[in-house]
Amino acid sequence: AGRRMNIHTRVKSRRTEHHLGAERDHFDKQQLSSISKAINNTETPVKEKHARRIILGTHREKGAYTFWSYAQGFPLGTSSILCWKFCHVLHKILRDGHRNVLQDCMRHHGSLAEYGKLWSHLHDKYGQLVALYTKLLCTKMEFHVKHTEIPPNLEVKDEVLERTAGTDINNVFQLTVEVFDYMDAELKLAETVLRQLNSSIAVTSLTSGQCRLAPLIQVVQDCSQLYHFNVKLLFKLHACLPADTLQGHRDRFREQFNSLKNFFNRAREMVYFKRLIQIPRLPDSPPNFLHAAALAKHVKLVVVIPEDDDQQDDDDDEPEPLIEVDTSTPSLQSQPQVDIFDQAFGPPNGGFDERDLQIESLKSELELLRAELEKVKTEAQRYVTQLKSQINSLEAELEEQRMLKQRALVENEQLRMELEANRRRNAEHESLQGTFLEAERRAQATEQRYNKLKEKHTELVASHAELLRKSADTVKMLSATQQTQEEVERTKQQLSFEVERVKQEADMKMEEQKFEMERLKRELEEKMAEVTRVKATLQSSEMTSLDMNSSMTALQAEKERLMRSVREKEAELSSLRQEAQLQQSSLQQERERSSRELGELQGKLREKTSVEEQMKKKLSEEQFALLQGTISEAENIIQDAVAKLDDPLHIRCTSSPDYLINRAEATLSSIDKMKKGHGDYLRNMEDAGGLLRSLTQFSHLAADTIVNGSATAHMAPTDQADRLTENCRGCAMQSLQYLKELKSKNTLQRADPASVRLIVQKILHLGQELRPKGMDIRQGELGDLVDKEMAATSAAIEEAVRRIDEMMNQARKDTSGVKLEVNERILYSCTDLMKAIRMLVVASTDLQKEIVEGGRGGASIREFYARNSRWTEGLISAAKAVGWGATELVDSADKVVLYTGKYEELIVCSHEIAASTAQLVAASKVKADRSSKRLGVLQQASRHVNEMAAKVVASTKTGQENLEDKDPMDFSGMSLIKLKKEEMESQVKVLELETQLENERLRLGELRKKHYDLAGVPMEQVSERNGDTPSPVQQPRPLNMSPKPSKPPLGRKPTLSQKPNIPSKPGFK
Repeated sequence: AGRRMNIHTRVKSRRTEHHLGAERDHFDKQQLSSISKAINNTETPVKEKHARRIILGTHREKGAYTFWSYAQGFPLGTSSILCWKFCHVLHKILRDGHRNVLQDCMRHHGSLAEYGKLWSHLHDKYGQLVALYTKLLCTKMEFHVKHTEIPPNLEVKDEVLERTAGTDINNVFQLTVEVFDYMDAELKLAETVLRQLNSSIAVTSLTSGQCRLAPLIQVVQDCSQLYHFNVKLLFKLHACLPADTLQGHRDRFREQFNSLKNFFNRAREMVYFKRLIQIPRLPDSPPNFLHAAALAKHVKLVVVIPEDDDQQDDDDDEPEPLIEVDTSTPSLQSQPQVDIFDQAFGPPNGGFDERDLQIESLKSELELLRAELEKVKTEAQRYVTQLKSQINSLEAELEEQRMLKQRALVENEQLRMELEANRRRNAEHESLQGTFLEAERRAQATEQRYNKLKEKHTELVASHAELLRKSADTVKMLSATQQTQEEVERTKQQLSFEVERVKQEADMKMEEQKFEMERLKRELEEKMAEVTRVKATLQSSEMTSLDMNSSMTALQAEKERLMRSVREKEAELSSLRQEAQLQQSSLQQERERSSRELGELQGKLREKTSVEEQMKKKLSEEQFALLQGTISEAENIIQDAVAKLDDPLHIRCTSSPDYLINRAEATLSSIDKMKKGHGDYLRNMEDAGGLLRSLTQFSHLAADTIVNGSATAHMAPTDQADRLTENCRGCAMQSLQYLKELKSKNTLQRADPASVRLIVQKILHLGQELRPKGMDIRQGELGDLVDKEMAATSAAIEEAVRRIDEMMNQARKDTSGVKLEVNERILYSCTDLMKAIRMLVVASTDLQKEIVEGGRGGASIREFYARNSRWTEGLISAAKAVGWGATELVDSADKVVLYTGKYEELIVCSHEIAASTAQLVAASKVKADRSSKRLGVLQQASRHVNEMAAKVVASTKTGQENLEDKDPMDFSGMSLIKLKKEEMESQVKVLELETQLENERLRLGELRKKHYDLAGVPMEQVSERNGDTPSPVQQPRPLNMSPKPSKPPLGRKPTLSQKPNIPSKPGFK
């Protein structure tokens, strides 16, 4: 029984091994089918279900061994589309595959980088994309191998990012730089893809466009996470380092922000992405890393991938289950299985067979239930994922709406504050304007009032003088009155004295009369006789008394009259005094008021004068500040020009000595203007307009001279180039020193551009030394030489047509069959090309005659050619090149027909003829009128020449392919060792051919460089009396500060007719 049980156990173990082997075979077949359908030469996007099965396969085998074992057999070096789709699938595997996929992919890192270098050297529409994609994948693998905490899908929490960055600021700095490089690789690929396509529906709806756009979904997912990493790391760096140290990081982040925003906006507009991915929106402006509070406003970008419906595509593959479930038919598992032991010996112990069958059936049912359970779990997980994605999208939209609301509130508040500020500024402006107008009005009113007061003051002075004259007259009258009064007084005194005298005399007479009467009485008593005499004497005395009384009355009346006259004079004098006092008081008041108003006017005048002085001072300060700003900009322009001297990219820029001389002369003229403007500014510090204009012109011309001097030095001999470069640096240094002196008020007076003028004159002399010293032909012979060369070209073409006809006849005699057909096709195409060139030469000659007749004016044709010698030399060179090319084409065709030459020589001659005719057209259309009909005929003839040249190339290639013997490769008779040896010999031959190819390319480059040096010297010789503008082929372009010399005739690199057939390298090892 024990032996029987051991046999049964061995039989079941063999059955289990067979079952596992079948399952492994089924898995390998399914992986191979998915990989071959996902990665092929068809220009269609990778289907999601094929990529999903490959990713599930990595999770099932816990690695990418199977994927790489099949991928080694792909010829990635021969098909760019195949390599592009391989990179797309590898990107998806790195993002969503098993965690061990990264280590498996790193083993093939070197091979992947080599394929990127290979495709970067090949001119293919997918070649550059493949080179960028391989660089991105290598960068991605290197980053995640170095930082194992961050998975390749970049979906980690902020705590993991903080732990990866660590506390050492140097590590944070290095991690930030690596994330920047990671983001640059992603954005470079996206920009290149979008540059090849446009966003129209017609392109994005084609499979060719979708094939290139499909990998951008993974790029969007990576960029959204990398943007979040950049923001977090930069805020952390700004918290630990000064802002100036991180200026480069902020500039680089701003460039990546603008590029990422442009990429997201363009991708969001494409119809192809709308059903495959929900692209988030970036904020309008990058975060402000200088404010730590801005981190709270940062919202993590959420990318949502909607559930795709491509599982119902018309494909015959079944979906791969997530768990290991046997895919054999359930009917065979559910039916009773009779093993080999039971067929040979019967059931053991009579009841073992039934229990074994029950156990098997239960196991199968258990497996089916497990599969159903896993399917239910998978479906539930899918629903959960969908709901989570919807929740994330809704949360992102909600957060975006919140941000928009906050931004709107902030913008509203900012607008309100700006509106208030504008209102305040307007109110202040209006108030200032009103104050200014009021001040103007007051000033005008004050000036008018001052004029009126001045007039009033003049009138008052005149009135005062008149009053002084009147006062003098009054004083005179008063003195006269006083004299009259004195006379009256004297008269009165005299009268009173007379009256007293009369009274005294009367009294004396009365006394005498009394004495006489007493004496008469005594005499009366004594002499009664004398009574009559006494009476008569008495009567006479009485009569005398009456006369005296009447005279006394008359004197009294005269006295009263005189008293009245004195009183009238006194009243008149008092009134005159009062009037004089009133006039004097009013005059004093008017004088005081005038003095007060005059003081007020003088104070306002002094205030206005001080305001004007302040305004003049402020104006001069503003003019000086404007001058300093202009000088700063001029210094920046000159410093930028000096920086280009050491820029590696500037080494390829060249210029001609003639253009350098033109720039140097213009710079010297601007120095004179600048010196004049400096003198004007020193005389009037309130007007710096002339100096500002001359400074701006000088800075641009000086920078132009420095850049073009350096570009000219690139083409000059070593000694002269060194001197020219040093003088350019010295010009910049002296210019900056002069601008520095102008920038300071202390050194503004003594600033002198003499040193700048001296060194610019040195540059001018060096440019004149570098100009070509002579010409191969005299200017007077140019006109004749043009006609000779055009005639010689026509003759060479006629001779070429004649020789081709002879070769055609000879080939028909000597060859037959396929060789004759090939030779006829080649010679016919050469004949057509010669006819097209003949038409082009005729059209060019007609257009040339029209140009000469329209441009020579009163001069002769020879004088016109001499005056435009540079253009004439271009025509001569082009005509020589066309004739030489026709002769070489005929010689090459003759050799090909006689089987002594190579088809490649004929192809190269066709390219050279196309280039020469293009040069002839360019030289002819330089001076032609754009509306000229002959110019249109010439352009049509040029296009016809290009078509015929392409026809020659095509017929040559077709004939070469028809005549080549294609021997089938039969390796059936070789052994393994022989095949390996042949493979090694083939690899050795491939390496030798690659080395020869590289050496020939280097030799071709040197030959072209030498050809350029030899053919470029005459093209640059321009006569000083040539007044017209040179042709665009020869004229340097000073607008972008990178003038390029014209290419020599016949020196143009021919376009590659096809990609070189480089054998593919062996697969991944």
